Amino acid sequence: MGARDLAIFLTNDLAGMTRGRAFPASELDGRRRSGVGWVPANLALTPFGVIAGDAPFGPTGDLRLIPDETTAPVRLQGFDGRPDATALLCDVRETDGRDWGGCGRTLLKQAVAGLKRETGLDLMAAFEHEFRLTGGPAITPQAFSLQDFRAHQPFCGALVEAMATAGLAPEMILPEYGPGQFEVTCEPAAALAAADRAVLVRDVTRDVARQFGLAASFAPILDPAAVGNGVHVHLSLIAADGSNATADLSRPAEISEVAGRFVAGVLRHLPALCAVTAPSVISYLRLTPHRWSAGFTAFGHRNREAALRVCPTIDLPGRDRARQIHLEFRAADSCANPHLVLALLIRAGLEGIRAGLPQPEAVAGDPADLAPAEAERLGVRRLPSSLPAALAALQADPVALGWLPEPMRSAYFAMKRAEQAMVDGLDAKAQCARYGEVY
Repeated sequence: MGARDLAIFLTNDLAGMTRGRAFPASELDGRRRSGVGWVPANLALTPFGVIAGDAPFGPTGDLRLIPDETTAPVRLQGFDGRPDATALLCDVRETDGRDWGGCGRTLLKQAVAGLKRETGLDLMAAFEHEFRLTGGPAITPQAFSLQDFRAHQPFCGALVEAMATAGLAPEMILPEYGPGQFEVTCEPAAALAAADRAVLVRDVTRDVARQFGLAASFAPILDPAAVGNGVHVHLSLIAADGSNATADLSRPAEISEVAGRFVAGVLRHLPALCAVTAPSVISYLRLTPHRWSAGFTAFGHRNREAALRVCPTIDLPGRDRARQIHLEFRAADSCANPHLVLALLIRAGLEGIRAGLPQPEAVAGDPADLAPAEAERLGVRRLPSSLPAALAALQADPVALGWLPEPMRSAYFAMKRAEQAMVDGLDAKAQCARYGEVY
């Protein structure tokens, strides 16, 4: 281990930004126990790097970034002579090691433990990311095409290699529908590991792109008239014996009673959840009807306009469909903190299980085309159409609001007020450009 070898302890904050502090890698063993210093006011950092002025923090207070005992170091790969680095995602803790109410990773751990305690179930998840790649070869892009793949194959190959080196279990990379748009996926994992992977996939992708002279942006939308970048969160409830508790091929939409109640809980609180899962001003340029991006509180079976759907299965002979059945949450993007997204989805789903909510009827077709009476019968409502509306929905939902502890709750609203003020007055195209630079 050379003198130039560095390690960095990281946290993903309320703006979905990964921040941290680096030190000589030779100190890693000791630092795993003691951590590195952090500051409460960092919780109120906007995506644009400015701390919200009305956040509930002053110049005092100290915290520690400390990795838990289950977290393995991640190797961030350098190419063409650039240095590697060792990274660990951490919990944000009090200086004496106690949990701190502003840590999203701790919030997810608590949500997973609550689900297990009350239902005996675990949760497996995988995050599916879309991003826009710029600065590459001058070609006429074609959706899903071999041409796009081959033009960007050096980058794609390096990204898959870097993800594997980092232990992120890469599954697939493909050119997507939009110009320069790609999708990257990882294998399913336990909830905490899945959220950790989601954080690192974004940063590894941006890092590899920079090394190749490119720019990768996960911003929800880069042009108001273009295709947006979504995050689809795949979810499975797992029984104590390891079987898939999500599936029941004999029931409506082929999901179990407990999964149906989980779905009902998510949909009941979805308008409020949008404030966290689609948390930027430009998220609501993408989260609109007819974009396959989920504009309504709709449940669907293989329906890409539904906010929560049962995914397709491989129906070939010899494939066990019951093992494949799982849910996909589609009303999220990469401005969100993955730990918070998954924590609140679990909390909402558990609320549905606890209350014994009936499984919603699956919507066939586009929810936007439903007659008003049919939409009311199905419980299909339009999702918030702006960030202020989503934040108001969260404030108006005392159950969902209660899932955010202090000081996270106060810091989140302060940070979002500051974020909105910083893009207020810009037209939609300029807002997209501003977010595109930082995400």
